[in-house]
Amino acid sequence: MNKIPPTKPLIDPDNQNTSFFNRELSWLAFNERVLANSYDISIPLAERLRFVTIAANNLDEFYMIRLAGLYQLSTRGFTTLPEQNTTLDYLILKITERAKQLEINQRKQLDSILTECSKVGVFLTDETTLLPSDIQWLRTWYEKEILPLLAPTTLDPSHPFPFIQNNGKGVFFELVSATGEIIKSVILIPENVKRFVRLPDKGVRVACIDTIIKMFIDIIYPGYSVKSSGMFRLLRDSEIEIDDEADDLIRQFESALRARRRGNSVNLTVSDSLSKEVVSFLKQEMHLRESQITISNGYIGISDFSGFSAFLKPSLCFTPYQARFPQRILDFKGDCFAAIRNKDIIIHHPYESFDVVLRFLEQAADDPKVLTIRQTLYRTSIDSPIVKALVDAAESGKTVSALIEIKARFDEENNIQLARLLERAGVQVAYGLANMKIHAKLSLITRREGGKLVSYAHYGTGNYHPITAKSYTDLSYFTCNPEICRDAWRIFNYLTSHIEPKHFEKVVISPFSSAKWFLRHIEAEIKAAKAGIPSGIWMKTNALVDKDIITKLYEASQAGVKIQLIVRGICCLRPKVKGLSENITVTSIIGRFLEHSRVYIFANGGEFLSEKNIVVMASGDLMPRNLYQRLETFIPLENETVRAQVLKQVMVASLKDTSNCWELQSDGIYNKLENSKKNFSSHTYFMKNPSLSGLGSLSITD
Repeated sequence: MNKIPPTKPLIDPDNQNTSFFNRELSWLAFNERVLANSYDISIPLAERLRFVTIAANNLDEFYMIRLAGLYQLSTRGFTTLPEQNTTLDYLILKITERAKQLEINQRKQLDSILTECSKVGVFLTDETTLLPSDIQWLRTWYEKEILPLLAPTTLDPSHPFPFIQNNGKGVFFELVSATGEIIKSVILIPENVKRFVRLPDKGVRVACIDTIIKMFIDIIYPGYSVKSSGMFRLLRDSEIEIDDEADDLIRQFESALRARRRGNSVNLTVSDSLSKEVVSFLKQEMHLRESQITISNGYIGISDFSGFSAFLKPSLCFTPYQARFPQRILDFKGDCFAAIRNKDIIIHHPYESFDVVLRFLEQAADDPKVLTIRQTLYRTSIDSPIVKALVDAAESGKTVSALIEIKARFDEENNIQLARLLERAGVQVAYGLANMKIHAKLSLITRREGGKLVSYAHYGTGNYHPITAKSYTDLSYFTCNPEICRDAWRIFNYLTSHIEPKHFEKVVISPFSSAKWFLRHIEAEIKAAKAGIPSGIWMKTNALVDKDIITKLYEASQAGVKIQLIVRGICCLRPKVKGLSENITVTSIIGRFLEHSRVYIFANGGEFLSEKNIVVMASGDLMPRNLYQRLETFIPLENETVRAQVLKQVMVASLKDTSNCWELQSDGIYNKLENSKKNFSSHTYFMKNPSLSGLGSLSITD
């Protein structure tokens, strides 16, 4: 059993006076916390493996997006980053060192967990542990199932090195003929080939596809012996640049997605079994720097091991959790509109079922009183019940509008297909704004009731995706409040007409007013503290990067405002620094579920948990992109029950968490909270306790 690697500071020893943590290093620190969960023996084995693969997948994305962006800046001649007094090359060096150490830790932990898997009867075999009968079975299986899919390339002047697409994997061989001739060969592993195959016996023994390819190279190259062989994997720059003036955004994205596969090489991982000459050859062919190559003494493509979990027994996973369906809606016999008319309701996913959102839209599709449905789609699946509901509504004659954000990173291709499907059904599809990502999650349904039009709105902090709704903690807010519904209409009108609204009644919107709104409310807390009036700030967000907001929070701390921040991932704010931020604490919750909801609370002249507090849920984090470059919604929660649920349940439980909580120190080190006598898990609490606004007839006080 490995020990958790010690966390490292985010402050450079040569730059102790900085007031801000580096964004990239902070992101890597978040991924180190994700990996740390794989060391926790109280977590089931399959789930610990899952944390390793999540960390690996996150690191891949970091290479493809963040580090790739820094390389682009360097290539374009930049030497420093704005507002940072460090050179770009030095920053790349520091980030690369930490990322590679994270890779090493991931490989070590994967090996440790695979050893534990063998103790429960699940073995990942290699050639040395296979019986002759295993080898014969694998040879027959390989010839039938894999060999026809392979396209080996012998490298010579007439056969240059093949193109390796992003996340492409393959096996490299140095082969020697009977006459002593040495040839080089590359066999790429097709994307549609599974990484693992189970051997046909009573036990659970599994072999890697790359191992099998190496074992039977004689079928492709008879008469050759293997001088050296090893696996490699390439990551490419996956950021997409789009011309803001593009006439046909979808066609341009289709072209850009093809270009992504040919983006600049960012990171190459190779087996340490390959010679230095081969590594040098690969470096030259893929146009890489020395620092962009990782030599691995373990498995390559760790994120693939998410598929290995399928061989582990269900008892080695978390006990399945069945989300509750809110009693309030059951009280109205499943009629969402009647329940919402009675009182606003907030659904806390994944503890409460995403089926409420589905039923809301499916009921709208079937309801003859519903005239229009407007919907944003940021990340969802083609086969989603939400998509089916929109199609059914359009085909039944309702006016259906769908705003599809095709710029949702890594979901662009899926969203292009989604757009075409909806258009064929008669849905009015809009693609958002070329220069702004639409990140708000919003539905607006209009019914004719008693001779007048009545609107119902759903605002969410998460995506309309039934799968991620089972693992992401998010909030879904349903209301028929006329002011909030009119604001929803203004948003949709802006997205289709591109005419900026002149005002909003309740909802705060990025990029128009959110940054000013935050600065104004932080300033109000500063004035309250100076006047001796109760003050304070609670925030729950996924990232805190914006320097104007951070600077204002420092000012509030210096004025005596007590500030508690729950920041899951990137945090550039430096807490607990004397004279700067000693009144600010920052924690990060990493556990069974991925924290994703955003909540912002200001004391507003009252003690916390009082009626004076301002409570806001939001789709956006506190990053420049969320405040200035995306369309985001920040929704005030004023209904008494809904407000109490978010303020007194969601935030209080999250602030009390000790089981899943890490506390950020002034040097950037995160310390895991340990208090066995008072251990409290917000995730466990929410799994066991129904939400206030969903209680309905079960509530004594309702």
